[in-house]
Amino acid sequence: MISNAMAQRLNQQINKEFYSAYFYMSMSAHSESENLAGMAAWFMAKYNEETAHAMKIYRYLHDQGARVELEAVDKPPTRYAGVLDMFEKTLAHEQEVTASFNDLVEATLAEKDHATSIFLHWFVTEQIEEEATVSNIIGRVKLVGERGEGLFMIDNELAGLAKQMPQTMDIQVP
Repeated sequence: MISNAMAQRLNQQINKEFYSAYFYMSMSAHSESENLAGMAAWFMAKYNEETAHAMKIYRYLHDQGARVELEAVDKPPTRYAGVLDMFEKTLAHEQEVTASFNDLVEATLAEKDHATSIFLHWFVTEQIEEEATVSNIIGRVKLVGERGEGLFMIDNELAGLAKQMPQTMDIQVP
C-alpha cells in the first residue's frame, strides 16, 4: 500500500502521460497535414506508447490499493513552425517528463517507498532512451535540412522506426 500523497503524485503523472499522448497525436495530425506520413506514423506510435505508460501507472495504483483519479487533459499545441520545431518541442517535452519522473523517485526515497521507487526505475530508464532518440533526430534534421531529399529520407526512416515500436504495451486492465 502506498501513501495518499504518493497516490496523488502518481495520479498527476497519469495525467501528464495522457497529455504526452495528446501532444504526440497533435504532432501526428500536423505531420499528416504536411504530407509527412513517416513522421505522422512515428508520432502516432509515440501516442500509443504514452497511453500505455499512463495505463502502466494506472495498473500499479490499483495493484497498490490506491484510487485512480483522472483529471482533465490540457489541449496541446496544434501548429508548428516546421519539422525542427516539432522535434525541439518534443525534446523539451521529454526533458520535462524526465524531470517529473526524477521528482517522483525523490519523493519515493523521502517516503522510503521502495516498491514505488523500483516501479519508477523502468520509466527513468525509458526516458534516457526517449531523449537520446529525439536528440538524434534533431541532429539529423539539422544535418540535412527541412526540405527535399534529406527530409524525405528522415521521413522514411521514421516510418521504419514507427513499425518497430510496439503499438501497445500488454497492460491488463479489467
